[in-house]
Amino acid sequence: MIKTVTSAQMPVNEKFMIQKQVIKNGRNKKRICIVSGTHGDELEGQYVCWELIRRVKENMDMLDGILEVYPALNPLGVNSMTRGIPQFDLDMNRIFPGNENGTFAEYTAAKIIDDISGADVVIDIHASNIFLREIPQVRINEISQDMLVPLAKHVNADFIWVHSNATVLEGTLAYSLNTTGTPCLVVEMGVGMRITESYGQQLTDGILNLMHEMGIWKGDAPSVREPIISKDDRVSFLNANESGVFLPVAKHSEKIRKGDEIGKIINPLTGDILEEVVSSVDGLLFTIREYPVVYEGSLIARILGD
Repeated sequence: MIKTVTSAQMPVNEKFMIQKQVIKNGRNKKRICIVSGTHGDELEGQYVCWELIRRVKENMDMLDGILEVYPALNPLGVNSMTRGIPQFDLDMNRIFPGNENGTFAEYTAAKIIDDISGADVVIDIHASNIFLREIPQVRINEISQDMLVPLAKHVNADFIWVHSNATVLEGTLAYSLNTTGTPCLVVEMGVGMRITESYGQQLTDGILNLMHEMGIWKGDAPSVREPIISKDDRVSFLNANESGVFLPVAKHSEKIRKGDEIGKIINPLTGDILEEVVSSVDGLLFTIREYPVVYEGSLIARILGD
């Protein structure tokens, strides 16, 4: 059943609507919410929403609870391939919890919070931007780690990154929900403006595993990998020292050794290699540059140290 969370009349006879798919079965009142499309250029979650709904509808007798799927919290951004809310120049994920008496964007954020609050679990799916590729990971504010890490272990992520409180923005959907008692996991994976089906399948398996753990899914629980749990002090950042075109050598999501070549930055005009980017630690290459053009200071890679 499709429900409208909030709507508003737009110019030129257009109508703004945020909608959700609600699937209920059985007597269990537990509710899980899957959220995506907060940033219009992050499309990895679109596949997960489709695949999860498809699997559940094909096995309705296995559902005992409530599944709610919100594919696009920022439908204007998704439709226009814009990260923020078009015309308003706003990042949707910086205005929560919103204000029902505020601007259009603040009102929308408030209605979203009202609709989702009280769920037993929320999974907020994000992709990277167009510049970087990420392996499936859950990012957690350290003030919520006791509540969230046990849940995150079930979603089939490669690792769980526990951030210090100082690095978490208070205007995000996850922060607003977690600090008011609704558990919300933030999943980051893939690359902006693209869909990586293997990652989507991996996360869908994880969501069904979590639903099984919650007692919402009576079917077989897909097996999930044991994630690495990391804090900020284990993550190394590699940034470009030169401007040019980055050519990767190392393979994303693989283990590398200190001194291994990540890639090189070249000058197409002169034929020179401007910089050979090498790993500073042993560890897992979980972020790598996707967009080739780089400038001094551009992020090239992130490595989770052993």
